[in-house]
Amino acid sequence: MIVLYLIVLIVSFVILFKCADLFVTGATGLSEILGIPKMLVGIVFVGLGTTAPEFGVSVSAAFSGFSEMALGNAIGSVIADDGIALGLAALVAPAVIFVNCRILKIAGAFLLFIDFLAYFLARDGVLGRFEGILFLLLLVGYFYLLYRVRGLRSGLGVPSSYDSPSGSEDAVKCSRWSRLRRPILLFVVGIIGVVVASRFGVVWAAVHITELLRIPEIIIGSTVVALGTSLPEISTCITAARKGEGELAVGNIIGADVLNILWIIGVAALVRPIRVDVDIINFSFPFMILVVTVMLVSLRIGCRLTKMKGIILIVLYGAYILLTLLLFGRPPLH
Repeated sequence: MIVLYLIVLIVSFVILFKCADLFVTGATGLSEILGIPKMLVGIVFVGLGTTAPEFGVSVSAAFSGFSEMALGNAIGSVIADDGIALGLAALVAPAVIFVNCRILKIAGAFLLFIDFLAYFLARDGVLGRFEGILFLLLLVGYFYLLYRVRGLRSGLGVPSSYDSPSGSEDAVKCSRWSRLRRPILLFVVGIIGVVVASRFGVVWAAVHITELLRIPEIIIGSTVVALGTSLPEISTCITAARKGEGELAVGNIIGADVLNILWIIGVAALVRPIRVDVDIINFSFPFMILVVTVMLVSLRIGCRLTKMKGIILIVLYGAYILLTLLLFGRPPLH
């Protein structure tokens, strides 16, 4: 039986990274045709795509009366995305990853602000519907803020290098939208494949293999299950970095972090108020803020992500896993 699970695991990984390649190719195409900076494409479109699984799980949990799970899932995903996904992206990138300083400054400051805000609001032990509405309103404001960034505004409705300078305005628009079909198709097919391969392939097979090998449940929880929720971000970041699209990878992580806090926690709290465990207040929230701060500061230094900075992020995630097991005797909440 273990042979079957191994085959499923290997095939799922192949499908996962192939679909991630399609996803990144589609996102890059959208960036070039629409003239939108790649980092913004990563923050908005790729971020929305890769956090879709967490959103589905968290909202389902909230409707089932387990809204606390959404909070643990969101915080754990932010730590895993910043530590593992971005750390590995830095290591596999063929060169140093440079980022758009202006976009990083705006999006990074907003991310840090909402992290501290969520922590402050959670300290009374409850994230209620008021906080949920506030988070969703902040999300709308966040997207409007990104729209106001000159790089994005100038990209919308302006012919890119793909468009012919000659011809009527209608012909130019028709030409651009006809070129968008392939990137959109690759983007949609890619993200669906990434989500399906992650959820129903890699994680399913890995859990069964570890159970057959009699690996302790706590180890399964802290590795396979915990990282499984972040597989879309991890695979997309690694693929983007290897293809030389590191800025897309960085944008994906920043966008996913914001969405995990405002979108996932916001909707979950709106569905059912979240009771915040004291361990999350005293440990998980502060550690998440620490990881996000280290990630943003490292990116701001020289507006680039080096391999050494990637190693630091990975070590931070390892410390999170170790401290969680030592302090609480259980895997991180995901």
